[in-house]
Amino acid sequence: MKKDDCIFCKIANGEIPSNTVYEDEKYRAILDLSPASKGHTLILPKDHYDDLAAADGETLASVLKVAQKICAGMKKSLNCDGINVVQNNGAAAGQTVKHLHVHLIPRYEGDGPMVTWKQNESDPEEQKKIAAGISAAL
Repeated sequence: MKKDDCIFCKIANGEIPSNTVYEDEKYRAILDLSPASKGHTLILPKDHYDDLAAADGETLASVLKVAQKICAGMKKSLNCDGINVVQNNGAAAGQTVKHLHVHLIPRYEGDGPMVTWKQNESDPEEQKKIAAGISAAL
């Protein structure tokens, strides 16, 4: 099912033109219009899911198979040295379009860091409580 007011649904289903690098019955992968590096690709499910938590297990498993295939093609065609696989959920995490999508960002030696975070100290007792809380919520 697609959402009529979702730009990624429109792109994934061919209503808006894109530079498509891969397509099958469930996905369209396109070059990002504001790439982080040469070859930056977005994998878009043709069905609408707001984010990772909204998608079914079959979709989540198959999107990684598509990512694997595209990553292999990127390594051959772009001669990249690595690939960041990024999936943001929610505005606080950097999701700007509320449609599940996966970024494949080719990386080249000397690029410098792209995906970083501050590594904080952790308290072992607090970690136990956090782990127990997450486990209980599952």
